[in-house]
Amino acid sequence: AECVSGCVCPEGLFDDGRGGCVEEKDCPCIHNNLWYSPGQKITVDCNTCTCQKGHWTCTEDVCYGTCTIYGSGHYITFDGKFYDFDGSCEYVATQDFCGDKNSGGSFSIITENVPCGTTGVTCSKAIKMFLGVSNDKLKLEDKDYKEIQLDTGDDVPYWNRTVGLYLVIEASNGVMLIWDKKTTVFIKLTPNYKGKVCGLCGNFDDKSNNDFTTRSGLQDTNALIFGNSWKQSSMCPDVTQEIKPCDVKPHRKSWAEKECSIIQSEVFKICHSKVYPIPFYEACVHDACSCDSGGDCECFCSAVAAYAQECTKAQACVFWRTPDIC
Repeated sequence: AECVSGCVCPEGLFDDGRGGCVEEKDCPCIHNNLWYSPGQKITVDCNTCTCQKGHWTCTEDVCYGTCTIYGSGHYITFDGKFYDFDGSCEYVATQDFCGDKNSGGSFSIITENVPCGTTGVTCSKAIKMFLGVSNDKLKLEDKDYKEIQLDTGDDVPYWNRTVGLYLVIEASNGVMLIWDKKTTVFIKLTPNYKGKVCGLCGNFDDKSNNDFTTRSGLQDTNALIFGNSWKQSSMCPDVTQEIKPCDVKPHRKSWAEKECSIIQSEVFKICHSKVYPIPFYEACVHDACSCDSGGDCECFCSAVAAYAQECTKAQACVFWRTPDIC
């Protein structure tokens, strides 16, 4: 689909991939299967790319990394790897106490996962954030946050504010937590943490294929082995099998598929080419099947909101909430 000079077009002209012959300066560019004319701009993460002569030229600003934990055990790492892990324990979501140089970290974020519903899946019930050498500790739980211990010493100042549905905690060391006061948390890190963090959120080195690095520093391909290695207490049992809630509660499956089909519907059409919808749809069905002890709609809404959030990051803003839906 590249703009090429071939035997199709007269000399000096280029095949534009759409059946026409154009001058080089008029070559279009392609991104996510969409065509863009020369001079058109798109935003990729925090950078702007411009179409020039069939190629994209982009600004090279370094962007915040985001890790997402939502619903019943869904994780999207800083490098964009999507996986499920249903452990019932406290786990390291991300920290910069990694490798041999374990001593020099400045923060640690722990997720406390508990069973939600009766199928055995787990959700993040609380988030603990340790800051600085003196380990100031914040806990986000039951729609509120509290300071658990504040020592004086080599401290990392932080601020909190509420933005819409979310509570935002921002620390001066470049760590930000965005929490929906339920089961969704976004962890944002400045680029200077690239390759220096570890935990369930991966290592933030722009490569997703090595995100399953265990606590002992070994790379694995199995989400269960990887997830179990990051538990905080050896007293918690290891997760030994992946839970499939729709198999456990087959009567909920058709309702879940019907509700979650909004993700693959016209409502989100502008986003489909930018953020692949299937993993989010499957996660939504998984959650809608598993939330069988009240909060059905909340589980479904959180799952759709996670996709909407990724769409917004990809510059496809979708207004999907209605009086009937969430």
